Amino acid sequence: MKIRRQSDRLPQNSEVLADSGYQGLQHEHAKTKIPIKKQKNKPRTKEDKKYNKELSSKRVLVENIICKLKDFKILKDQFRSRRSRYAVVMQIIAALVNLKMGF
Repeated sequence: MKIRRQSDRLPQNSEVLADSGYQGLQHEHAKTKIPIKKQKNKPRTKEDKKYNKELSSKRVLVENIICKLKDFKILKDQFRSRRSRYAVVMQIIAALVNLKMGF
């Protein structure tokens, strides 16, 4: 079963910081960084733990912004206005979140 359409390709020069739910994306996109999982009967090395910590410290900024967008309920509830207004409403909410976060 394919979830993504062929036109939904990521730009090849972009870097993807994904969580472990995106296992396999590194086979489709060369610049994908995902956490290193613990293997059965083999603990992670200090280098692996350091890599995972650096990756999560970069990802937490984006996760916090997504959380702030969800406070406005535009990402988690059904949008009850005209579909043509969704982009404008999303841009306004993103601007408010950026203002609040100091960007």
